[in-house]
Amino acid sequence: MRISDVVRHKGGSVITVRTDASVTELLGLLSEHRIGAVVVSDDGETVHGIVSERDIVRHLHTDGAALLDAPVHQIMTSEVHTCVPEDSLDDLETAMTEKRFRHVPVLKDGKLVAIVSIGDVVKNRIDDLQAERDQLRTYIQS
Repeated sequence: MRISDVVRHKGGSVITVRTDASVTELLGLLSEHRIGAVVVSDDGETVHGIVSERDIVRHLHTDGAALLDAPVHQIMTSEVHTCVPEDSLDDLETAMTEKRFRHVPVLKDGKLVAIVSIGDVVKNRIDDLQAERDQLRTYIQS
């Protein structure tokens, strides 16, 4: 299975935040869209970074409440692992597990087109297992 298959099922909607937005604005986006991470992009196409709930918690612990007024670029992860639609979902799953990240922006021709989360990967794995179970059940019953 390819990343494009996952994107086709879940859609290509990506929530982004500008580098100069405040952490408070970021929190609003996370809450409003009920998501765990946001791609940092000033134009909606270029990936400047990614910021997750975990990033916020870590910085809140060290910086205190003043963090809420800080710009997102101060807490974002700049080195973002990305993928392309043609990449293997199995390879992405392995990378996500080994490197311990949960969200991966999908780029096509260098532009942001989607995001894949660990939840999407797990859902795909469960769907595959259920399909296999159904095929085995059908085989046994026939």
